[in-house]
Amino acid sequence: MSLLDAFGIAWRAIIANRLRSALTALGLIIGVSSVIVLIAVGQGTQKGVTDQIRGLGTNLIFIESSAQGGGGGATQGTLTTSDVEGIEAAAIPGLTAVAPEANVDAQAIAGAENIPIVIVATTGAYLEVRDTPLASGAFFSPLAEEQGEFVVVLGSRVAEALFPAGDALGQSARLAFAGGRISFDFRVVGVLAEQGGESDINDQVVVPITAIASRLRFLRTPTGDLRVTDIVAQVSPDADEERVKEQLTELLTFLHESAEPDFVVQSQDDLISAAAEVSNALSILLGSVAGISLLVGGIGVMNIMLVSVTERTREIGIRRAVGATGNDIVKQFVTEALTLSLVGGLTGIALGLGVSLAVDGRELGGQVMTTVIQPWSVAAAFAVAAVVGFASGSYPAYKATLVDPIAALRNE
Repeated sequence: MSLLDAFGIAWRAIIANRLRSALTALGLIIGVSSVIVLIAVGQGTQKGVTDQIRGLGTNLIFIESSAQGGGGGATQGTLTTSDVEGIEAAAIPGLTAVAPEANVDAQAIAGAENIPIVIVATTGAYLEVRDTPLASGAFFSPLAEEQGEFVVVLGSRVAEALFPAGDALGQSARLAFAGGRISFDFRVVGVLAEQGGESDINDQVVVPITAIASRLRFLRTPTGDLRVTDIVAQVSPDADEERVKEQLTELLTFLHESAEPDFVVQSQDDLISAAAEVSNALSILLGSVAGISLLVGGIGVMNIMLVSVTERTREIGIRRAVGATGNDIVKQFVTEALTLSLVGGLTGIALGLGVSLAVDGRELGGQVMTTVIQPWSVAAAFAVAAVVGFASGSYPAYKATLVDPIAALRNE
């Protein structure tokens, strides 16, 4: 029996039992499409996190306190503006700029609009370190920083929410803290360009750290220093980041007069690597869950093929009686199982690709979904479907060869 003949017989058997064949293939369709979709979601999550980290700037090193206070703050942090001054004075080779960031949860109010935001109190070096372009206006000037003027640069989504007509520049925005018990009017001098993805910068506002230094006493240490949430340093492209991190750790440990660092120093690559590890683990988990449905689909194929052998005992006997060998019988049933599995696999691939493309960029459950279709996941899902079909058809095919032709011909 040629392979073409075996395929023809297999296809006629599948068509003869359309509903049963469709339900059998459904398990494989769901399994294959689930593998593609779930891996695409996992890889999309990794891409989204990576893009968000890269959107913070380039060649950055982040220094964060080991302990942070609640309320978005630096209220219990171990880093202060004195640390920034110490870093600048040390002139570490390869370090090009450094900026403190004191993050405070607040409300932004303009007219009838009232939205929650995060205030980033910083210095003029912020714009250089974060490498964030302006959509309009200007960043606060050194003079405004020196005099502690109440000026603010809005993130893109904040500007859109507070001033939907697009007339933010020169307008007044009230920033309220502590549940509205403390509030100040700030003049809008600039609007940051929109950052891609889900960047937090779009929902933040930037003010001179000197503007809030004397007003928000809860940010002060007992010695009068201003606590900051983190310190962001930029290194030159050709700098040895690991060496710079070591020198920053040694310097701050000395400044804090502590035996062990009470802060964490990480580069963008460190954050991206950590995010990639988590995302890869998530992808493996999701892929494994989908793989279980593939296994269940394979068991369904084997079950149907065993039933088919039982139902077609007389047919097997007739084929054996007219000269079909055991290999011909094996080829017939393995080809049928493979055909069923491959049809299910191809349909599952089409469904998986369609769903992945359909949900990409859509908001589900308050989250904007990002999917990245991996060619290897499509190839792997199809290969698994083929292996499942071969394995599921092999045992029933073997059972078919054991049928006694004489007994089979007597079967009704």
